[in-house]
Amino acid sequence: MTRLYAGLATAAVVALLGGSLVYVQMRQGDDAFAECRQGQIAGGDIGGPFTLVNPAGQTVTEAEVLTKPSLVYFGYTFCPDVCPFDMSRNVEAVDILAEKGLDVTPVFISIDPERDTPEALGDYAANLHPKLIALTGSPEQVNAAAQAYKTFYKKQETGDEFYLVDHMTFTYLMLPDEGFVDFFRREITSDQMAESVACFLKASKAGTGS
Repeated sequence: MTRLYAGLATAAVVALLGGSLVYVQMRQGDDAFAECRQGQIAGGDIGGPFTLVNPAGQTVTEAEVLTKPSLVYFGYTFCPDVCPFDMSRNVEAVDILAEKGLDVTPVFISIDPERDTPEALGDYAANLHPKLIALTGSPEQVNAAAQAYKTFYKKQETGDEFYLVDHMTFTYLMLPDEGFVDFFRREITSDQMAESVACFLKASKAGTGS
């Protein structure tokens, strides 16, 4: 069910992005990132202010979190299949980039604040990758962040603690001086993601230093 919803949601958001993003309309020579793009997007209304809670219980904003090039993913720690694969791919891409001397931060934003407490996310981050920033918050804070990134999720009401959460599976590339520049779908491999991110960093101010 989660995979089916993710596929349907992906199709829906691509249609939505047509109204909220500036699609690539410029000639290739006018777009510094044209050769790097996976999503065929030239920026737009994705990302923005958010206020969330880190594993230490501290309230943080996007200005404090997205200080370096970042791969932002919305998921939840109880996710049985999709999230583990996607996040493993993301942190593997981060390691590949590190070998190239490029410093990229993996970010995980929970869309299940009922179960994903700061403590739970602290354990999750510690087990997955030392650079991972894992964030949660109140339902209202999480919903505001998801809306800013045009991502969608829905809790399956099963009446018990074993519910699943249907959600989209995009990974968003955010650059400090540019904001949102592209997204990656599930089928992108860690090598492909690293290659694309490296291209963006070399073409931007973010590639001039860590």
